[in-house]
Amino acid sequence: MVSQNARVAIIGGGMGGLTAAIALTKIAGVQVTVFEQASQLGEVGAGVTVAPNAARVLDRLGVLEGIRSVGAVPDGHGVYQNAMGEIVTDAAWEDTAKNYQNIGMYRPDLINALASNVPAEVVRLGHRLKSVETVDSGVRVEFENGVEDVFDAVIGADGIHSVVRQAVGQHPEPVYSGYIVYRGVVDASLLPEDWPMISQVWMGNRRHFMAYPLQQRKLFNFVAGVPSDRPLNGPWSGPAEVSELAAEFAGDQWDPKLQHFIRQIDKTFWWGLFDHDPLTNWSRGAITLLGDAAHTMLPHQGQGVNQAIEDSMALATFLAAADEIADIPEAFRRYTAVRMQRTAILQHGSRRAGAMFDAQYEFADLDKRDADIRVGRDFRRSTVFDYDAQKVAEQALTRFRKVQFA
Repeated sequence: MVSQNARVAIIGGGMGGLTAAIALTKIAGVQVTVFEQASQLGEVGAGVTVAPNAARVLDRLGVLEGIRSVGAVPDGHGVYQNAMGEIVTDAAWEDTAKNYQNIGMYRPDLINALASNVPAEVVRLGHRLKSVETVDSGVRVEFENGVEDVFDAVIGADGIHSVVRQAVGQHPEPVYSGYIVYRGVVDASLLPEDWPMISQVWMGNRRHFMAYPLQQRKLFNFVAGVPSDRPLNGPWSGPAEVSELAAEFAGDQWDPKLQHFIRQIDKTFWWGLFDHDPLTNWSRGAITLLGDAAHTMLPHQGQGVNQAIEDSMALATFLAAADEIADIPEAFRRYTAVRMQRTAILQHGSRRAGAMFDAQYEFADLDKRDADIRVGRDFRRSTVFDYDAQKVAEQALTRFRKVQFA
């Protein structure tokens, strides 16, 4: 195992960065420091799903029960529906062994649950990264507040606009999907008593609306995707009027139950949906990337945060196998080699899922769309939810060692 004196900087105190801090401490045993540009840890007040593949990682890290206790496990399978609420297929939000299920999380709750497992002195708030570069003594980071330091390694968990990514020679252009999403939460007590405690998706007229429970079922998250060129003409996000969201799903072609849900919304924000094409490299020397910095993806498979959590486990596993600080670059190369294909598949899959929900391209044929969504049910289980990031990394280590000593 690499020396416990090894110092690793994690740039970004979001869900990926905090999970990486937990994993690197518990599995690799290194000293981590998390640098976050905001003045406090936090996330926008909307929902996110902890999927079975990530729940498996969080369980191994000993933090799953704390997360589950503030989340919401659905009553059963979710459903995909047409605009009038007629079911197209169910959605099996669990792994094949049924050991792990989707957990709906209020983003601030997930941040708090993860942060509670990271010592307060490890996190440095108010540190916006200015530059990162390799020097003879390690990797130097400089922040806009004037703070500088040199670490043995740096991990960029700093999102779609990553500064660290530039240090590994990657400069992808953001790709706009043509869609924005309205997001927010609804007080569950405002909904009918028999409202299903599951994930529901309505699809119609090149739009879709998703809702699922959060916070021990006290809240419902909503995400509504609609076509728009707004982000091309100004900011990528901002506050929105509930009336403009309601207008997108008005009329007698939409399920009255959905319209009732929308009438309970008192506040919403909009975000432009951007991703980028898969990178050609994630690592350079003792610098590597994690989460959105490495593989920004659209939200339509619910895998953005979950892939960052998988990254954290894989990275910690490879780093734990390094014998000394000088071996960190090789550990990062191995991590990159294993993770890039997995996340590239899901980046493309997320684009494809959005096209299905909104009946775009070949999915304008609704019979084809519905058939593909039904087939995707078992694909998600076997390919996405059953994936064991730690096991895959350990198997890869065995292969790398055989090659090394062949």
